[in-house]
Amino acid sequence: MSQPPLLEFPCAYPIKVMGAAGEYFTEQVLAVFSQHAPGFDRELVRIQPSAKGNFVSVHVVIEAQGAEHIEVIYQALKGLPDLKLVL
Repeated sequence: MSQPPLLEFPCAYPIKVMGAAGEYFTEQVLAVFSQHAPGFDRELVRIQPSAKGNFVSVHVVIEAQGAEHIEVIYQALKGLPDLKLVL
């Protein structure tokens, strides 16, 4: 018996990106999403600095088209120089 898929696509899919708080990190993250998930709702983007201000998290919700779509975005984000973590 096969397992049902964990997600049914397309679906709203949250991605949280954490990195060094720098002048360009947030812009670089949003550029990745603009390239790979155009049309994501910028009004829903949440940006949260860490307590000491050394890091920042960027929370974006995209309309994921499939598992491959999510993987492409993750790989693009992993190429950012100041990235620390993608959830």
